[in-house]
Formats: sequence, structure tokens, C-alpha cells
Amino acid sequence: MTTSTTGPAQSGGLEVRSIDYVPLDERHGKVSSIGPLWFMSNAQIATLAVGLIGVTTGGNLVWSLIAIAVGVLVGTLFMAAHSSQGPQLGLPQMIQSRPQFGYVGALLVWLFAYLQYAGFNIFNTVLAGQAIAGSVHVGSDNLWFWVVTVVAVVVALFGYDLIHRFERYLTYLTIAMLALLTIAALTKLDLPAGALNLGDFQPVPFLAQLGVAAGYQISWAIYVSDYSRYLPPSAARRTFNYTFWGSALGGIWVMFLGAFIASSAGKDFDTIGSIQATADKLFGGFGSIALFIAALGLVSVTALNMYGGSLTLISSIDSLRKIKPTLKLRIVTIAITAAISVVLANVASDDFLANFNDFLLLVLYFFIPWTAVNLMDYFVVRKGHYAIAEIFKPNGIYGRWGWAGIISYLVGFAVMVPFFSAGKLFVGPVAQAMSGADISLFIGLPVAAVLYWLLARKTNVAAETELAEAEEADLDIAAHEHAMP
Repeated sequence: MTTSTTGPAQSGGLEVRSIDYVPLDERHGKVSSIGPLWFMSNAQIATLAVGLIGVTTGGNLVWSLIAIAVGVLVGTLFMAAHSSQGPQLGLPQMIQSRPQFGYVGALLVWLFAYLQYAGFNIFNTVLAGQAIAGSVHVGSDNLWFWVVTVVAVVVALFGYDLIHRFERYLTYLTIAMLALLTIAALTKLDLPAGALNLGDFQPVPFLAQLGVAAGYQISWAIYVSDYSRYLPPSAARRTFNYTFWGSALGGIWVMFLGAFIASSAGKDFDTIGSIQATADKLFGGFGSIALFIAALGLVSVTALNMYGGSLTLISSIDSLRKIKPTLKLRIVTIAITAAISVVLANVASDDFLANFNDFLLLVLYFFIPWTAVNLMDYFVVRKGHYAIAEIFKPNGIYGRWGWAGIISYLVGFAVMVPFFSAGKLFVGPVAQAMSGADISLFIGLPVAAVLYWLLARKTNVAAETELAEAEEADLDIAAHEHAMP
């Protein structure tokens, strides 16, 4: 095992750290690497599928594009704000929930986070397997599900630095592919009459598309600082900018493509088939090339989900029974996360894939009040000042149950319920009265944020800061001891 100033603690090339604090002498890298990472996270087929919601629910193209742009920009604001926490705290994202929800209480949001990792990975594995099978015409979809999973596991095991490099190099290839696919869509596809008619505004498809786009971006928030926590504290402000523009540009570009292709294809739209058919219109064989490159993007996102899912699972175990976050534990939790993904991908029904829109909405519902509470605490209540050593103490100053966070979360979620419009799963009474329009995002977020501020405004931040300064000298020493095999 080696510890250096040029990278994370490693053993045999594998990253050792998981939920533990990253000491200052292991902080490294360029903040500019954050941009390609989050661009690539959005520049893949699953994101393209998000962009067709407005068109396939009866909206026209131009209003779908507007909804996508607004939804992505709104959702990415919150995601990027979380990303800036990584350099400041040197901690993965979900462990940061303990000061708001408590040492044990944070399990409330970690359960939903882990369900998200599993859900997205099932969907991503299915899409990647289908894309590769359709590209190389060798082997079955199920075979490629296993190949995708194995490659993603390797990337996740090597960890933080390999993930950043993998995404950076893949960005150049993906931009070239997307540029050619965009040219094909703009020059070779025919749009239906009225697709660009601004006078044909329909609120239900518009709000559905806006909500799903925002929810998709916010869904990254639960692990966004996992990939910025090795940066030095001075990089926090620039981390926000690179995360925001990398993710927003990738999301808008690919969702726009999805909406455009879906509008042209109409009822004949099929995610994999329509991408391939559109690309082949530019020149023969480009469809297979585009699918293969897109599949690589899905592999990288699957690795991100395994990495983040592992950290969340370790955090959950630690809340129930104090553990040392070792490399062995990283390997085991990544293996568990991978097994869930590949097994369920092999048995996933058409109904699961068809209900991806509903799944995205559920993600939005569960994490809107969490993001409100976490960001209100970080930026307004505690202003980025935390006693980091106390986060890892079962009976530390943050307590086992953070009732201000738990109550704010539950109330924020409860007030959203009447506004839910989750397809076949559930439509609340207010949403029904509004013909299915979903504005729950704009209800739950301010309610949870304001309530948390009211309940936590008497927090003795000065005393916490004093304790943090007293413990700071031993923080790096303890971190190096944790990284020992």
C-alpha cells in the first residue's frame, strides 16, 4: 500500500479509500477533469431516452426542447452545488447526510440512493448490451450484459483516477459521434407538421418533460461529490462551474437529439433502432459505430453507479455497525452491486423498460427534499463548516437521529404527494385536477428547505467550528491509519 501526494491511497493499483476522509496530501488532479466526466455521464443512450418524454406524451418538438433546456438547467444547479462540497469536505456525497439526518437517520435517504443505483444500472446494462449486440452482430444481448458488467466492475475497482481518465478520453470520441449524429438528424430526418409551432403549447407534456429532465439531473446529486472529493479545497468554486457546464451541455445536447429523433419517428420510435437508422442515413455503417460508442458511454456510467453504490452500501453498514472501510469491503460491496445489476438486467421485462419515465419521476420525488435539506444545511445553516471527525462517531455531536433533517424531509415529501403524476404508478388529486401536470418539484423543494432552516437555525455553528479546528490536527493522521491494509 502506498500513500502519495499525487493520487489516492492504493493497494495493487486499486483505490483503498471509500467513505473515509481524503487527507490533504492525497488531494490531486485538475478541476477541469470534472467537465468531461459529467459531460460523458450525460452523453449516452439513457439520457437520450429522457428527451423523448414530451414528444411521446403528445407535445410538439419546440416546446419539448424548451422544457428540456429549462429542466436540465434547473436540475443541474442543484447537482453542481453538491459537487462543490467534495473539495471542501473531502468526503463522498451520501456520508455528508449525517449532520442533517443523524448517524443512523441517514439510512432513510441511503436506502433510496441505493435503489437508484440499482435501477439505473439495470436499465443502463440492458441498453448497453442491446447497443453492442446491434453494433457487432455477435452474441446475444444477455452475453453482452455480462461483458458490460465485468468491464464496469474493473473500472469501479481501480476507482477515482481511472474513472476520470476513462471519461476524459471517451469524451473526444463521443463528441465526434454526437456531432455526426446531429448532422444526420438535422439534414436527413423529416419532422411532422406543427413540430415547431410555438402556438401549440400543451402544459401536461411540457411539465412532464421538464420534471423528468430536472429529475434526471438531480438524480446525479447523490454521488456527484464522490468524484470531486480528491480535489484540493481551493477548487470548490471552479468545481461548481465545470460540473454545471459539463453536465448541462451533455444533457441538453443528447436530450435534444432524443426529442428530435422521436418527433421524426413518431409511433415507430425505438431507442436503439431509431438511433441506428438515423446514423445510417448519413453514411452506411455509421449506425453500428454510433451504437458501439454510445455503449461505451453506458459502460462508464455503469461503473460510476457501481462505485457510488458501493460507497452508499458501506455507509449504510457503518451506520448499523461501526466498521473500518477497507479495500476488501470495497471489493465486496462493488461485487454485490454488480450482481444485482446483471442478474436483474437478464430478467428485466419490457414493462420495466417501458416504465423508465415513472422510475425517473420517483427518483425526483425521493431526492427533491433531500437535496433541499442538504444544500440548505451546507450553504445557509453551517456555511460549509463541519466537524468531519464527528461524522464518523456513532455518538458524536451530530447525534444518531437528526430530527430537523428527518422531519423536513418527510414533510417536504408529504406535501409533494398530491402533485405527483407518475404515469401508471400514481397520480395525486391536484395533478389529476391539472390534467396530469406535475409541479411537485416546485412544492417540495422550498417547503423542505425553509422548514429545515426554521428547525436548524439555532444550531451552534461556532461551537461546531471550534471543535472541528481542535480535531483538525489529528484528522489527516487518522485518515492515513484508516488506509492501512
